[in-house]
Amino acid sequence: MKFIYKTWWKVLAVVLVFYTLISGMLFQVPRLDILHETIRNLYFHVPMWMAMLTALVLSVFFSVLYLRTGKEEHDLAAVECVNTGMIFYGLGLVTGMLWAKYTWGEFWSGDPKQNSAAIAFLLYCAYLVLRNSIDEEQTRAKISAIYNIFAFPVMIVLLFVLPRMTDSLHPGGAGGNPGFNKYDLDSHMRLVLYPAFIGWSLLSLWIATIRYRIRLIEHKKNAIN
Repeated sequence: MKFIYKTWWKVLAVVLVFYTLISGMLFQVPRLDILHETIRNLYFHVPMWMAMLTALVLSVFFSVLYLRTGKEEHDLAAVECVNTGMIFYGLGLVTGMLWAKYTWGEFWSGDPKQNSAAIAFLLYCAYLVLRNSIDEEQTRAKISAIYNIFAFPVMIVLLFVLPRMTDSLHPGGAGGNPGFNKYDLDSHMRLVLYPAFIGWSLLSLWIATIRYRIRLIEHKKNAIN
């Protein structure tokens, strides 16, 4: 029973991800102009951002905990959540570029949403560079935690606020291109999209947990040596 209690969410993550991969390719989708069958990428592109947000929200949580407690474990958890978030951030960018190629004609067209996403990505790359540039552990952890806490709202503004205030080819822009919530997302799409949000978010949590355990073992080994 204890094993089941600890692993049920991992099993759920695997089941939902495989369900998304299979049903995302086979279930019926609405026929929309320009998008056509590429709308299936909605099942993969958007959940990547959800998984990324899950990891980055957790990183902010652990950064706050570190500033309150000073425990190194919280700093290690924060950085590994960022590392995990960056994995899904990259997948979100790649799936978005592939979708753009087939619907907009180019992988990268300089759309405000794309440019904002790139800037936000570099913002977190700077976080990782900052950590590697400071040798003293406590100073590194404290500065990184403060940077992370302020970087997250900036990222939210770049991804979800600024693009909506400008003309954009991306759904949800101010130029009249509606978001997918305005489209007729029928029951078939909801049956795949909503489980995809949960499955990929749980997978990001799982990856972050594994990375944290590895980082913690390495940290303890270095402390002994």
